[in-house]
This record gives sequence, structure tokens and C-alpha cells, in this order.
Amino acid sequence: MWVLALDVGTSSARAVGYDAAARPIAGLDASVPYEPVLTADGGVELDADHLLEAVTGAIDRCVAGATEPPAAIGASTFWHGLLLLDGAGAPLSPVFTWADTRSAAAAKALRARLDEASIHARTGAPLHATFFPAKLAWLREREPTRLARAATVCGFAEYLLLRMTGRLASSLSMASGTGLLDQSGGTWDPAMLEAAGVAARQLPPIDDAPVRGLELPWQRRWPALEDTLWLPAAGDGACSNLGSGCIGPDRVALNVGTSAALRLVTEAPPSVPWGLWHYRVDARRHLVGGATSEGGNVWAWARRVLALPERDGAVEEALAAAEPDGHGLTALPFLAGERSTGWHEDARAALTGLGLASTAPDMLRALIEAVAFRLGAVYERLAPLASSDHTVVATGGALARSPTWARIVADVLGQPLEISALAEASGRGAALLALEALGAPEPPALPPGRIVTPDGRRHAMYANAMGRQRHLYDIIVGPRLS
Repeated sequence: MWVLALDVGTSSARAVGYDAAARPIAGLDASVPYEPVLTADGGVELDADHLLEAVTGAIDRCVAGATEPPAAIGASTFWHGLLLLDGAGAPLSPVFTWADTRSAAAAKALRARLDEASIHARTGAPLHATFFPAKLAWLREREPTRLARAATVCGFAEYLLLRMTGRLASSLSMASGTGLLDQSGGTWDPAMLEAAGVAARQLPPIDDAPVRGLELPWQRRWPALEDTLWLPAAGDGACSNLGSGCIGPDRVALNVGTSAALRLVTEAPPSVPWGLWHYRVDARRHLVGGATSEGGNVWAWARRVLALPERDGAVEEALAAAEPDGHGLTALPFLAGERSTGWHEDARAALTGLGLASTAPDMLRALIEAVAFRLGAVYERLAPLASSDHTVVATGGALARSPTWARIVADVLGQPLEISALAEASGRGAALLALEALGAPEPPALPPGRIVTPDGRRHAMYANAMGRQRHLYDIIVGPRLS
């Protein structure tokens, strides 16, 4: 028996086969890259049908190498992407991703007239451009005719399920990341629907039940998959925690990819402090954490803009040779606005303290230290919700590629990091959900990863540097809630 896991991110769609022990199967792996459309006013969009082509192309290549069909298909999909569909289920809009900040003014207007603290407590989300209420308010102001034509307001996960199986439904996990869900009841929140100007009938039913059978075009394309069980997609962060083995309060998941996050799974509903969010893995498991809009994208920006050495190894050597905070620079890394912990979507990056002796590696190190400081602010809020003896498990390409950055994060947190050897946590999490739906035995635990131990002296130095960053933040960005 094997299962097919789909991992739909903001830069690629991947299909990977996993065996009953949740191990990737050699030869059953395909990936199709794409890029979002960026606009000068903060737009970050993806075309829904282009994403669908990428997903189906990855399925084509993966299934072609299999000798028998998968028993089930699980999916991990990015949270917070908003898509409008007409009455026939065709897209009326692009997918407005989590990184799209054009609804910042709409979010500010919502904050001015609503009690954000009570909304955060109820929905697990602040009033921010990331989430559906602000995006819908922005669309109502900008394109009221298109919004009025929308029969369905959903995300790409729901569109994928609809196109593949003919069924419109949202998993509880995907619904929990919209900012429209009452987390305690697991139902759409009437007050937030009214604030967002959307009717409950325009939202997908919340239903985690798997579907068997494909729509006719896909039956013809993949006759072997006609009886395969298809699960509604879960959020990528939830799948990443499951995939990396962080399924309880004793293991905190840290991921640094394009953006970054720290997350914790609990079975009891958590009391979530301001600065963090609360979503769901499923009806049984909650997910609490914080996500930054910056991570590997900051490194990629520096690589594109600064006069860094051509060879990646030379960049790493220059970073490793530098003293912690030895550059004397203070940075805010908000190239894509801020999510956790201050939730200022219109925040922008800043780099201060530059002098004639400042170098490109100095600036890069200041920026990646700044990302670590933002993760430190998330960790300060999240750690009290975890077990006192918890382990922080790190995944994601950014830390795997840069041992120096991994050491910086460990020193900032003052906590050992277990660098997982797992290449794709979200895809493995989707596979685990598929295996769970099939009633398969629980797979063996992952082997422990490489440990990066923090240094007390460097931790103290970084605590001072974090204080400088907080001061710069207060001057340039300013407080919102505490």
C-alpha cells in the first residue's frame, strides 16, 4: 500500500509517493515550479488554473512511475489564499495569497470599528491583510461588481477538490486559517461574516470527510485513480508539524523556508497570547504559533540586490567568520510587511548604522540576525505553552543550507535546535493524514536530527541586539496591541 501526497506551495506543486511507514518511495516524486505575480502596490497573486495545471502535471509524472494506484491522496496547501468562483465553479479572480498586502487600509478600517482583541480570541486571527475579512473588505471597495458575482469565496484547496471530485468542501484546517472561523465551535463566525460582507451560503461547507471518485475528465486521464480516496487539503503549517513529528507540547516546530514560523500542536484548546495565531490540524488537534513574512526571501533579496560573493560557499564562509552582532547594524527585515508578532502589514524593512566600512556580508548577516530576532519574539510567547522540557525541531531549506544561520537562531532562542534531516515536512504530513484516514498503523518515529547547541555568551549579546531592534521597531513601526 502507498499514498500520494500533494504539497501545493506558493512557488511549486509537488507530488510524492509514501509507503505505509510514511517513507518516500524512490521514483515517485515530481515537482512543477511557478512564480506569483507581483505588483508595485503590494499584490502577490497566483492563477488558480495555472496552479491546477501544475498539480495535475506533478500527479501525471508521479503516477506514471507507479505499478499500482495509491490507496489515498492527501494534500497540503498554503493557508490564507482567497479565490472567488462564479456559479459554475470557474475562477473570477486570481488567488490573493497571504503575502498580498493591498488590503492593509481595509484591515486598518476594520480595526477602527471592531474589537480586535475579542475577534482574535474567537477566531484565532487578528484583523490583518493576511486574512479573509480584510481581503473581502478591500475587494468590496475596489471591485464590488466582481465580488457581487461571486457564488463561492474559498481558497485554492477548495477549488482543487471541486475540480478533481466535483465536491465543494473545506477542511476544518483550511477554514481555520481564514479569520472567519469560530474556533470553539468549528463553524463560520456570523459576526465576522457580517463584518466581511459575505454570506454563509457563499462559503464552502466545512467537512473533513474523504471523497472517492473523480470527475469525468480526470477519470479518463487517470483511470487507475477512479476509486482512490481523496482527502480535502489541510493547511501547510499543520501538515509540516505532523510531518516533522511535532505533534504534542514536547516538540515545537520551527520552519524557515520562504517565510518562517514556530508552531505547537495541542489537543486542548489553547489560550493564545496576542502576537500568535490559533488554527486547527483537524477536529481533534489545535495548532498555535506565529509566522513571519520573512525568512529565506530576505536571503534571496540580498543575493539579488547586494554585491555578495558569487559563490554561495564564500557567502557562508564570510557569515561564519563574523562575530555575533559585530557589524554594528540594526535591521527590521519586513520586506513583505509584518505578521507575527506586531501584525503591521504595511511595515517595511530598514537597515541602520551603515558606514563606509560596512560590507555586503555585514548587511546580509544583520538581516538574517534580524529574522532570528523576530523568531525570538514569537518564541517568547510560544514557549510558555509548551512542555518545560520541549525540543525545538527545525525544518526548511534555509537553515539546512546555512549552518551559520541555524547557529544564529539557536543562540537567539537560547535553546538547542534539532535540525531535521527531513526534506519535505508538509508533504509527509499530508501522507500521514492519508494513512490515518485509511486506518493504517502509526508509522515509526523519525530518527533524531543534528543538534545545534546555543552559546550563553552569544545569547546575551543577541539579547542586547534584540533590544536595539525593539527600539528601532517602536520608532519606525510603532505599537498596535501588547
